[in-house]
Amino acid sequence: MKIDEVRAISDEEMHTKLDDAYEELFNLRFRLATRQLVNHREIPKVKKKIARMKTILRERDLEIR
Repeated sequence: MKIDEVRAISDEEMHTKLDDAYEELFNLRFRLATRQLVNHREIPKVKKKIARMKTILRERDLEIR
């Protein structure tokens, strides 16, 4: 997701996508621990996606644009 795509999402949808991203990160870590993960670079991508969403939510809380 690009930052412009994240900014276009509503707060409720962003919280839903954030929960999904946390679940995806959990599953990736679980697959890594059981040696079923093929591409280990997926973990940093999901972490970056989570950070983007949390940053936009924080900006909205502080009303920064």
